[in-house]
Amino acid sequence: QVQVVESGGGLVQPGGSLRLSCAASGSIFRPYHMGWYRQAPGKQRELVVAIGSGGSTSYADSVKGRFTISRDNAKNTVYLQMNSLKSEDTAVYYCHAVDPINSALDYWGQGTQVTVSS
Repeated sequence: QVQVVESGGGLVQPGGSLRLSCAASGSIFRPYHMGWYRQAPGKQRELVVAIGSGGSTSYADSVKGRFTISRDNAKNTVYLQMNSLKSEDTAVYYCHAVDPINSALDYWGQGTQVTVSS
């Protein structure tokens, strides 16, 4: 079994920055594909950014140039640096981990709240 835990959310003013972390633990024997999703009130969950087990990345257009994902495979941890935050970035951010060998094995964290407000 794999556990996924997010941290780093909070309240920030527009234009500010936050860094989220996502740590995966348990039965992990190789780097997982990882992604950050977010869900705002009344909206569907959407993909923010994904990073493959080999390090390739894919960003939603809405966050390109503002958000940066990185990973530390030795720690099974990914980071999301969020800069120039806007009110529309307010959401619960979820981390998703997928086994690159068997995509049926995927795990979600419980989410961390990010609120951008003055």
